[in-house]
Amino acid sequence: MWRIKTTNSLSHLTQLATSKPNRILQPPYILTSRTTDADVINASITRSSSTAVTSASSSPGLSKLGVSGDVIGATSLGVKEVVDVMRGYGRCYWELSKAKLSMLVVATSGAGYVLGSGSTVDLAGLCYTCAGTMMVAASANTLNQVFEVKNDALMNRTRRRPLPSGRLTIPHAVTWASSVGLAGTALLASKANLLAAGLGASNLFLYAFVYTPLKQIHPVNTWVGAVVGAIPPLLGWAAASGQISLNGWILPAALYFWQIPHFMALAYLCREDYAAGGFKMFSLADPSGRRTALVALRNCIYLIPLGYLAYDWGITSGWFCLESTLLALAISGTSVSFLMNRNKETARRMFHASLLYLPVFMSGLMFHRVYNDDHQSLVAENTKDNMVTSQTTTTHEQGIRNPEKIRRNHSRPPVAYASVAPFPFLPAPIYASS
Repeated sequence: MWRIKTTNSLSHLTQLATSKPNRILQPPYILTSRTTDADVINASITRSSSTAVTSASSSPGLSKLGVSGDVIGATSLGVKEVVDVMRGYGRCYWELSKAKLSMLVVATSGAGYVLGSGSTVDLAGLCYTCAGTMMVAASANTLNQVFEVKNDALMNRTRRRPLPSGRLTIPHAVTWASSVGLAGTALLASKANLLAAGLGASNLFLYAFVYTPLKQIHPVNTWVGAVVGAIPPLLGWAAASGQISLNGWILPAALYFWQIPHFMALAYLCREDYAAGGFKMFSLADPSGRRTALVALRNCIYLIPLGYLAYDWGITSGWFCLESTLLALAISGTSVSFLMNRNKETARRMFHASLLYLPVFMSGLMFHRVYNDDHQSLVAENTKDNMVTSQTTTTHEQGIRNPEKIRRNHSRPPVAYASVAPFPFLPAPIYASS
């Protein structure tokens, strides 16, 4: 009786030793609601240890060399498991940051930097500005998902994100957002200037703490989100030139007006999803879609004068005026089609047209831009507070000696414009009297 019982116990232990663990997590780590970040590492260590024991027992040659097989197996496979864990976390950070959207933000910021640099672009400054913008955008997008974790869990297209699926915990995401947000703002402040850093920090606050809660309160969130999208090119211009001038508003204005038809098309296509998530989008209060289409068409029409303004203000050549007008008419045509036939096919066509508009507009703006280094150097001097008094005195003395020269300098085109429309503005400038 004793021998039979012992034999059964030994066989049972052998089966337990050679059997695979029941709960092994494979990347990507799909966790339950009770699983934390530490469970991922513990599961990986368990898998490494069990695999190391098995490999050591199946390699009798290692005992002849006087080397412990389980130590070698644990070391080699432990490195592989660490790499797998890091890859899983990297994938989670990529999704938390909405990397594709953040890269679009970086592209607009980089375009603003190039436009504000004149004929010579500081590549190091451009890289620092893009890196800082990327960090701030990643932080804002992460905080957006932290605040909307319950809403994302109710929507088909967002329920597989790291927080709703349980792959990461909320404290982990908050730590990540805080770290990259502070690092990005500090990078902009140290390598660009305080104005660029202030624009980055204010944009983070506006997106995470104003736009995000407004999505569940009022449809005005779309217009606030458009303001958020218009700030990055202004940030790039400020990082390059040290100030915000009139010429720097062309690309932000294009981004603001472009985002409205872009978001209207997206909100119409995803109405059921937004309704399930509890978001107050403009299209949800418009069952027929007519008001949604009219808002999209109106903002497409606002894009038409931007090419002329860029040419009139001396930013680009006349070719860009023609190209920009044709491009704006094309996207306006898709919005007219959506207005005439309000269905998902025409909404999708307008959405795809909006995706094409922005890169073509930015490329044309940079390709046809006119270099004016004298104006850029004058702007740089005017931004220095310690040069204002001396510059005024020098100009006054020159006017006394050579009044004709001062008269010629004052004959340049007017640079003061006033708006004729409520927030934010309608691109129909009124020339102020000089």
